[in-house]
Amino acid sequence: MPHLTQHKVHNYFKLNGYHLNAKDLCQIAYSYVKEGDAYEKAIGEFFLDWFDKKSYIEMTTSGTTGLPKLVRLEKQAMIQSALATGDFFGLVPGNRALLCLPTQFIAGKMMLVRSLILGLELDITAPSVTPLAFNTKTYDFVAMVPLQVQNSIEKLVNIRKLIIGGAKLDTALEEKLMPLKTEIYETYGMTETITHIAAKRLGTPAFSILPNVKIAQDDRQCLVINLASVSDEPIVTNDLVDLINEQQFVFLGRIDNVVNSGGVKLIPEQIEAKLINKINSRFFVTGLPDAALGEKLVLVIEGEKQDFPADFFDVLGKYEKPKEIIFVAKFKENENGKLLRKPTLE
Repeated sequence: MPHLTQHKVHNYFKLNGYHLNAKDLCQIAYSYVKEGDAYEKAIGEFFLDWFDKKSYIEMTTSGTTGLPKLVRLEKQAMIQSALATGDFFGLVPGNRALLCLPTQFIAGKMMLVRSLILGLELDITAPSVTPLAFNTKTYDFVAMVPLQVQNSIEKLVNIRKLIIGGAKLDTALEEKLMPLKTEIYETYGMTETITHIAAKRLGTPAFSILPNVKIAQDDRQCLVINLASVSDEPIVTNDLVDLINEQQFVFLGRIDNVVNSGGVKLIPEQIEAKLINKINSRFFVTGLPDAALGEKLVLVIEGEKQDFPADFFDVLGKYEKPKEIIFVAKFKENENGKLLRKPTLE
């Protein structure tokens, strides 16, 4: 395979219908930065970063798994990630793609890189919660966050392959998507791994890893990712997983969310999955300090106070039933629409 650099733009690449080379893209980037809307400025800045002489780009992590921090991503690693995505999803030159995610985050940046490297015909639309509202075109490949998908269900008929990332896909949304003909995948990844390293087809329990990724578990049962193109050191996550084999894992929940109540370890994500079809508002399960138990399990619901019948929590195990229900007017979330548990509680 020829060695690709960030200065090489695939012959089939198109942006909003036009064949453009690196020089053209830099000219467009200058006009975007100077006169564009906020989302266009971010795209312009990315192109200028991508085509400069540096071997890396710098960006800030989204801050959902800890404090936001500045990370340096090698452009060569981003190219490898784009090629792995192309292999995994069977993308070919001339496929039509849509960028509807903010380019400040890795997922938006990588849609641009994939298009440049794989020769996709990319259309760009302003990031919004209804990205397909005025769209009449069909696309081979689109990436969205769950909130965008929730608001686009009727329009997903126009998409051949859809990947969903940025936040956990809840069971209720998954059920709405199951009857659709679109090939839909939930992805797993983070800024540090240069977007997704694994994906799972809707309706299947396990994530399958992309090419050139190796996985293991540490003594906490958390996922460890070996990705030679990105890091010499293993990337240790705080995600509890069930490792099925060398290629597949089931995501159980985040170790930071685990509630230790009277010596019983409870995984909130597993409890939330059992309640998803019973509570109409957004909600999450967490632990609060308790004198007797160490931590007590509480259910936090967005919106007005409501009452629940006595048998409401019968779907839960003995220790999974919340000791208290807290109602919060509005949940805190990041720019991707991902729920921030701790700031919401505070």
